[in-house]
Amino acid sequence: MNYPARTNNQEIELGSTFQPKFGEDGLIPCITQDITTGQVLMFAFMNAESFAHTLKTRKATYWSRSRKKLWVKGEESGNVQWVKEIYTDCDQDVVLVKVEQTGSANASCHNGYKSCFYRKFADLDTAAAGTEYKLATIAERLFDPATVYKKK
Repeated sequence: MNYPARTNNQEIELGSTFQPKFGEDGLIPCITQDITTGQVLMFAFMNAESFAHTLKTRKATYWSRSRKKLWVKGEESGNVQWVKEIYTDCDQDVVLVKVEQTGSANASCHNGYKSCFYRKFADLDTAAAGTEYKLATIAERLFDPATVYKKK
């Protein structure tokens, strides 16, 4: 898929044509958000092919850097992300995909949580002081990954 070439800052930042800035590795960061609640579900990367597949199928499709292949969210777990809206930031080097998360567990994280952001710093003051970097789990696990993801 060939997207429009990047032109000038005026057009990129204020124009009405999508002119994405894929990195040297061919990837663009993608933030995925629940369209209903606004919760950030995950962060991943897309390449031109996965972005085109996302547009065509309306299923969030990413580029797996570890597996070096397209990754349709939910292809194994059944927890599909149906794309409802797509945004880009001011300089078009990040995309924000708003989705309806479906599936039996209604979860996006491969560890069984609704969101990949299921932990937070327990104490920002101790982290800032460099004395402790404890994380607190703030969400309920919705499924057991061992029963959902079968090793091939």
